[in-house]
Amino acid sequence: MTGTLVYDPLLPWIAIGALGGLAALGVVLALWRGLSGWALRALAGLVLVAALAQPSWQVEDRAPLNDIVLMVVDKSASQTLAERAGVTEEAATTLEAELAGRPNTEVRRVEVGDGEDDAGTLLMTAVSEALAEEPPAQVAGILLLSDGRLHDLDRAPDLPAPMHLLMTGQEDDWDRRLIVENAPAFAILDEPVTLTVRVEDEGAAPEAAQTTIDISVDGAEPQTFDIPIGQSFELPITLPHGGLNVIQFTVPEAKGEITDRNNTALVQINGVRDRLRVLLVSGEPHAGGRTWRNLLKSDSSVDLVHFTILRPPEKQDGVPVSELSLIAFPTRELFLEKIDDFDLIIFDRYKRRGILPSIYLDNVRQYVEEGGAVLISAGPDFASADSLARSPLGEVLPAEPTARVIKEGFRPEITELGERHPVTAGLSNAEGWGRWLRQIDVEPTDAAEVVMSGVEGRPLLVLDRIGEGRVSLVASDQAWLWSRGYEGGGPQLELLRRLAHWMMKEPELEEETLLAQPTGQTMRIIRRTLGDEVGPVTITRPDGETEEITLEEVAPGRFEALYEGPQIGLYRLEEGEQEAVVGLGPAAPREFEQTIATGDLLEPVLDPVEGGVVRLEEGVPDIREVSAGRPAAGRGWVGITPRDAFETRDITQVPALPAWAVLLLAAGLIVGAWLREGRR
Repeated sequence: MTGTLVYDPLLPWIAIGALGGLAALGVVLALWRGLSGWALRALAGLVLVAALAQPSWQVEDRAPLNDIVLMVVDKSASQTLAERAGVTEEAATTLEAELAGRPNTEVRRVEVGDGEDDAGTLLMTAVSEALAEEPPAQVAGILLLSDGRLHDLDRAPDLPAPMHLLMTGQEDDWDRRLIVENAPAFAILDEPVTLTVRVEDEGAAPEAAQTTIDISVDGAEPQTFDIPIGQSFELPITLPHGGLNVIQFTVPEAKGEITDRNNTALVQINGVRDRLRVLLVSGEPHAGGRTWRNLLKSDSSVDLVHFTILRPPEKQDGVPVSELSLIAFPTRELFLEKIDDFDLIIFDRYKRRGILPSIYLDNVRQYVEEGGAVLISAGPDFASADSLARSPLGEVLPAEPTARVIKEGFRPEITELGERHPVTAGLSNAEGWGRWLRQIDVEPTDAAEVVMSGVEGRPLLVLDRIGEGRVSLVASDQAWLWSRGYEGGGPQLELLRRLAHWMMKEPELEEETLLAQPTGQTMRIIRRTLGDEVGPVTITRPDGETEEITLEEVAPGRFEALYEGPQIGLYRLEEGEQEAVVGLGPAAPREFEQTIATGDLLEPVLDPVEGGVVRLEEGVPDIREVSAGRPAAGRGWVGITPRDAFETRDITQVPALPAWAVLLLAAGLIVGAWLREGRR
């Protein structure tokens, strides 16, 4: 118990002060007149003024509260290196027992693991949450058992007591890590992209000038290069294919380094074409010719060369055929010397008129067989004797004309195969499309794929693969009606874009393909096929273990599944003849980016509260009591500050003098003063 004098004035303090002033003035007046009872008058006034202040003796019944010591134990991934986990647990057990043995002391143990989404070690977040649950007046100290590698220093709270880092790790630890300083998300195919990497040694590393680095693309056989240590090094890499390219960099593990988890880096780069080089050959001028040109020119990634026949050579006006073009058109250069520079050649209502000799068209045929792409937009001339189908190019066309031209309105429809084919799958509802007004009747070849149909189910859009190349045939010259919005129009732009990208062999538009889209540690596995079903996908994990996962059909020809990768690294997928490679998560998690134990990161938090850093390899430190504001750490010891907190259970107030006693005392003093002065 403890007692204090408290006041509960009957009047405001200003009024009490005023009354006290009047009493003092009366005492001064008595002195001035020489009254012998002035002292008694002063005592009477003092008693009355004190009575108005109503002093009381307050007695509190207090119960002491225990001091609380927070012990935050770091159990993140970096704490599993070497012997850190064992040292941490042993020190935590020892300290917990020592603190529990101290009088009036409680221990709150908090364990911290890895943060979600590779957030690293969130030590300060854990300290903040623990302090929020405890009365600040009882916290006597905070002990961090960690390697000091935290990733949330900006969340450090205001500390009510000293905090200390009991640091794991050895003073002679060292580590070699690989850093990818520059890696673009996209790169141009057939052009080298420069990646900047750096190898650094940290801690008590032995002197070394260089090491080797292995580079592997999509899990293929790696290439080895020498690279200096401690310097940025540029590596030019050419992507082998479009779509996702997974590049893995690996530095061999050095003898004595603490871990090799940060010796590997994964970079995923999308290979894209720089520009789509298109040669558009227009025959007889028609309303749809400008539509093709406008569609191609609207795409900034397209380089277009447009060859248009403005006047037929049979027109007899005395003008030589060689002078019919506005400028001398380089047909020989385009169709013989530079043809391989084009990614796509489009023939729009073109027929043989002697402008392009058969040798040029035969060269286009060879261009297709060697990997080129040709798109035919057929008009009525395709059904005539001058049709391209009756030229050397006809050998690679996906369909032959029957010489019939159907002139009636029809709505293009997607075939059953087209519902599965990536060129037409998922396009808008055909019932809302506008009609076309003319179709060329064709017979597709055995290997051709009909993905759109027209009048009475006749082939309208036919695709085929010839050798290494691809060809497509649109059996109508009425597609321009969609771009003009006739009867609501249709998805001409999207259809053309998909068609061009399919012919350019974009991986995402292949009929038979296996893809994986990574998001953190989860991948979406996509299998596209023209068949009705697919088998299970075999997944090879980074540790070499395999497992199978079954896919579900989510759309015609599209099968998907979600897979949660248990490890970080490179995964290989295989289903039949289809293969894919994907990387999940960072190659080196944040916990392993820097692994050497250090107290430097926590200095801004420890210094203001006189905290310190003690290495556990030197032994578990002693616990001492220190006064607030005094240095709280030294060699082999750390301090806590006793808080002497208490809980008030009861409060009793006793008046310093009862009212009757005040009245009796004041009256006695006043009467005494009167008697003394009256006797005089």
